[in-house]
This record gives sequence, structure tokens and C-alpha cells, in this order.
Amino acid sequence: MSRAAICSGLDELLEEAGKINPEGSLNLNDSIVSAIYGKAEEIAEGVVTSRGKPPVDWDKKLDDIFTSRVFGFPSMLLLLAVVFWITVAGANVPSEMLATGLFWIQGQLTELLIWLDAPAWVNGFFVEGIYRCLAWVVSVMLPPMAIFFPCFTLLEDMGYLPRIAFNLDNFFKKAGAHGKQSLTMSTGFGCNAAGVIACRIIESPRERLIAMLTNNFVPCNGRFPTLIALAGLLVMGTTTFLGSALIVVGIVVFGIVTTLAVSWLLSKTLLKGVPSSFTLELPPYRKPQVGRIITRSIFDRTLFVLRRAVFVAMPAGAVVWLSANIHIGGVSILTYCANWLNPFGQLLGMDGYILMAFVLGLPANEIVVPILIMSYMATGSMLELDSLETLRQLFASHGWTWLTAVCMMLFSLLHYPCGTTLWTISKESGSLKWTVLAALIPLIIAITVCFAVARLASLLGWV
Repeated sequence: MSRAAICSGLDELLEEAGKINPEGSLNLNDSIVSAIYGKAEEIAEGVVTSRGKPPVDWDKKLDDIFTSRVFGFPSMLLLLAVVFWITVAGANVPSEMLATGLFWIQGQLTELLIWLDAPAWVNGFFVEGIYRCLAWVVSVMLPPMAIFFPCFTLLEDMGYLPRIAFNLDNFFKKAGAHGKQSLTMSTGFGCNAAGVIACRIIESPRERLIAMLTNNFVPCNGRFPTLIALAGLLVMGTTTFLGSALIVVGIVVFGIVTTLAVSWLLSKTLLKGVPSSFTLELPPYRKPQVGRIITRSIFDRTLFVLRRAVFVAMPAGAVVWLSANIHIGGVSILTYCANWLNPFGQLLGMDGYILMAFVLGLPANEIVVPILIMSYMATGSMLELDSLETLRQLFASHGWTWLTAVCMMLFSLLHYPCGTTLWTISKESGSLKWTVLAALIPLIIAITVCFAVARLASLLGWV
């Protein structure tokens, strides 16, 4: 039989299958898989015997809670809240200690340069620009990462993450995406670039692209310090760390909802197709292996992300210091650009300096707040902030309200991926078109959401 005849016959067969099962409405794949597993279970019960079987099946009892329709999502959100609460409450003191030590070193460096009779610009560029940005990134990022990653790795090592994929599988299928996308999304909590690479586990090119384009909507570790700090400003004086943790959980949930909504929109427009099904075998719960958790969380994740942030922070600190200290017509380049962006920033509930911080923070999200602080300082260098109250006073002196903090949190969650993630998308997709869309789609959504929130708050007279 010729190749053309085979293709023609196959097309006719697919056409007939489409008539019987329009748009996969009969869920034939699921029915076949369920029948296979049902038959396998029947055979196993008939021929397999188990000696010394434990009287209580703890795996089944735990799964009755963690994967149940009633308790699955509440338990998931509760665990997430606990992890964030531990991170927020635990990171505050070591952050202050690190900042004290690193900024003490800065003073010593300045004393050394004065003793060497170095020009003032040398101290400004190398110490107040590069070193101070580096010190801020390390003191702000390291403690939350050193707490968050071990907690996250603990859940992963115990076998809980596949339960999250199980709970979310139905939602992703309804959004026209693949159930494995929830696993890539979980990886994105650590680093979006790693989340994009994890999309390789999805066989379908269409669904893999959907997962890559939407991975940015879960906050990576680089954005958590910004979100945690802004959440702390919102609840300051009214509640405790638990309030901050609940706000961050709300932001994460909003990111997941956005992921599902954008996945659905892409599956109905640019990436049309029928979602493929997959079979997820839940692994047994495991006793945590402390050595492996420490290795993976500290060496493979914490230090990896911190090293990348440090390498990015140093040149970024130099660029920011130069833009803040090179003046044209008596106005610094940074201020000139911020003033130009300010009308647009006001429409989004923010200001021009905040938008400039996001523009200059493209290399790494973790340097957005340090850039903003440096931008607000008329001297062109960052303030040595030693508490959240100092940060609140600085922002309040520049006209911040609760709406500014909320809009900046939303923009931080939804805006374009960092440079490393965009580069990874380019390598994984092999397409400039999808890389550009990976930046434009989140940016448009971030602008739309912030504009809507700012206008709604204004119309209701809340600010």
C-alpha cells in the first residue's frame, strides 16, 4: 500500500473518531486507562499475597486527606501558609544581623579608601554602588532562601508534591493544558528558569509551550523578598507575621488562578488543541532524608540562586549608581527617566521610580527593591535600612499608600520574566517569537490588572 493511501486512510479514521468523540468529550483516554488499572487491580487481588502487612495503611489514610475533594485544597493552602509563616517570621532577625555585618564592612571599605586618598567617585562607584547593592541582595535574599528551600524540599522529599499535581490535574485539563504543568509550576516557585527547563517532562509540544509561557505567574524566589517586604508594610502595626504570610499566600493563589486563565486563553487561541491525558502514580510517603534535603536545598538551590543574584547585582549596582549620579541639565538620568514614566506609573497605582526599578531589575527580580531604594535617595546611593519601619518611612515620604504596595505586589507577580528565564525560554523553544510573547503576555496582563485595581480603588474612594 502506498504512503498516500495510508495517510488518506488514517485521515478518514481520525475523522470518524472525531464524529464519535467530538473534542474529546467522551474522555476515551481516561476510560481506557481506568479500565486497564481496574483490571490490573482485580488480577493483583486474586494472585498477590502480602506477609506482614501493617495493620494501618498510613499512605491511604494520608491520601484520604491530602487528595480528597473536601480537604485537599484547604490542606494544601494551610501547608503553604505554614511554610511562608516560618519563612517570614524566621528570616527577619538573621536579615538584620547580616545587614549589620555587611554594612559594617562597607564602612571599613570607605575608611580604607579615604586612607588611600582615593577620589570620591571611586568610593561612590565601587562601595556605594556595587558593594551596597550586593550587600542588600545578600542580606535580604539569603535568610528567606535558607528557610524556604529546606521547607519546600522537605515536602518534596516526603512525596507531597505529586499530591499537589493530582489535586490540580483536573483544573489544568479544563484549561486545555497538561496535568504535569502543576509539577513545572511547583519547580517555578524556586526559580522560573528551572521551571521552564522542567517543562521538558511534558511530551506534547503545544502543552509544553503553554507551560513555559505561564510559568512566570508563580512567584520565584527572587520575587519573594519583594512580596514579603510589601506584605509586611501592609500589615505593619495591625497584626503579626501570620498576616504577612496570609497575604503572600493570597498572591500565590492569584498567580495560580492567572496561570489557569492564561493557559485556557492560549489553548483557545494561539495554541489550539485537545489536551492529552496522563497517568500519575502517586509515590508512597517517605521518611525525610536530612542529608539529601540539606544538599538539595542549600547547595543545589539556595547557593545556586544566590550566586546568580550576586553576579547580576554587581553590574546592576554599577549601572544604577551611574544613572543616579550622571546629570544632564542638572537632573540625573534615573530621575529624568522616572519623571518621563511617572504619568503612566500613576495610572497603574505606582510611580515612575517603581517602573524604572522594574526596568533596571530585568536581569534579576531580587534587585528591584534595592534599586527603588537607591532611586528614592537624592544622594544617588542606597539608604542603610535596618528595619521594616525605616523602609515604610522612606516609602511614605514618597507618597506611598496601601494601594501603591498592592499594585507593586501585583506588578511584581505578573510582569515579564527575568533575563535568565527569558534566555532559558529562548533556548528551550528555539523561537524568538515565543520568547517575545513570553515577555509581552505577562507585561500586558500586569498593566491591565494594575490599571483596573487602581481605577477601581479611585472610583470607590478608597484612596
